Amino acid sequence: MRLERLIEVSRQVAATASRLAKVATLAELLRQAGPEEIGLVIAWLSGGLRQAKLGVGWASIAAARGAPAASPSLRIAEVEATLTRIAATTGKGSAAARSALLRELFGRATAEEQDFLVRLLTGELRQGALEGIMVEAVAKAAELPAADVRRAAMLAGDLGEVARTALEEGAEGLARHAIQLFRPVRPMLAGTADGVREAIERHGCVAFETKFDGARIQVHQRGDEVRVFSRLMNEVTAAVPEVVAAARALGFRDAVLDGEAISLDDAGRPRPFQSTMRRFGRKLAVAELSGDLPLTPFFFDILEADGAPLLAEPYERRYERLATHVDARVRPPRLVTADAAEAQAFFDAAIAAGHEGLVAKKLDAPYEAGARGAAWLKIKQADTLDLVVLAAEWGHGRRKGWLSNLHLGAVDPAGGFVMLGKTFKGMTDALLAWQTERLLALETSRDGIVVHVRPELVVEIAFNGLQQSPLYPAGLALRFARVVRYRDDKTAVDADTIHTVKRIAFGSA
Repeated sequence: MRLERLIEVSRQVAATASRLAKVATLAELLRQAGPEEIGLVIAWLSGGLRQAKLGVGWASIAAARGAPAASPSLRIAEVEATLTRIAATTGKGSAAARSALLRELFGRATAEEQDFLVRLLTGELRQGALEGIMVEAVAKAAELPAADVRRAAMLAGDLGEVARTALEEGAEGLARHAIQLFRPVRPMLAGTADGVREAIERHGCVAFETKFDGARIQVHQRGDEVRVFSRLMNEVTAAVPEVVAAARALGFRDAVLDGEAISLDDAGRPRPFQSTMRRFGRKLAVAELSGDLPLTPFFFDILEADGAPLLAEPYERRYERLATHVDARVRPPRLVTADAAEAQAFFDAAIAAGHEGLVAKKLDAPYEAGARGAAWLKIKQADTLDLVVLAAEWGHGRRKGWLSNLHLGAVDPAGGFVMLGKTFKGMTDALLAWQTERLLALETSRDGIVVHVRPELVVEIAFNGLQQSPLYPAGLALRFARVVRYRDDKTAVDADTIHTVKRIAFGSA
């Protein structure tokens, strides 16, 4: 399949607001794709790459754009082959080699193809082909129920693989995608609620569980054989011997468990998120890490037990099965109630214990692997800081022509500002237009896509904690930062100081 055909469909999908029209257009494209192209079509039109990491940044991508080809000739398989070569290029001289491969690829692309490739490689390819719509397109192309395709995709963790099976083998092939031991499934995800009262208003009596700020784990166990997978479905068994030991002690013949691993201090309070993640991200001796940063696993759901799949069972029944084997000490604290005052007290206790908040779970909900919806609702206490805008980056894709990604800094009482991170979240189109005009009026210099500005604008930022980071001078970075509002009632000297930030992070200046 030629790349120009995929771009044509991308343009058509972006131009229509009709869900049915999007699905029909995508389904027709999937029917035209060859077996090896189906996964590519789905990945690219969903805005992603199949390579985990390319090793090329914005500057290399921008530099690769040269004189476009006069006519289209690229096929999507050729593009994929080049991207795979780029991702596999490592070692001495690899940066130059990757850049050369990228220039060669762009040299064969028309202007429209170059623009598509830039947006694809920078993660800015937004044309409305979201996963939900793509699932429906696969179902329509294969003439199968969308619910069956969705279930298979959630269990397989790869819609491209499921689509290929559905289109080649139909319902019989799709039925093979069932939960299997030692093959991880995508975890069920939570939506958000502003507080416990909203969760109760939505679902009535719900189960509130303490939400830990740890690492999501999925544990597969058969007898003494235990394998542990991360939220991204990567195997992490060797890094977490405490989790392996805990699973072996539960007494299941076989099981698939959903849970969280977290590093607690001697008083039982959670260490910073970054400390827990050291166990997963550093190539240090496990014995050394286990001694310095022991992990405590908590299990809150069960997907399969003793040969019986439980995904379709209501949460309340799954939890009963879990509790028969899993001691309360390794289950998150839990409260089932429809009383808002009781739930609020439970929330306050979780915050006081140093945890993120709660997850409210609908009692009759099945386990929807990979789905984020209202059946689970996370309730967290967000902090806010008034920070100074130090710079902003030009946006891409839908935000092209607007200054989007803000560089945020706290006041340093000794002079100047200390950068804490960036955010492009929480901005409406109206806000983007306003801040672009305002920031350009404050411009002092440019560095590529970054526009540096006089530190005059103060913006209120909500965030969910701070993490240690070597990228910034204070060694701290905001987590999940988003814009609440600009504070035109404040000047830069009124913004929060780095001492305030450290008090939030460490409890003292």
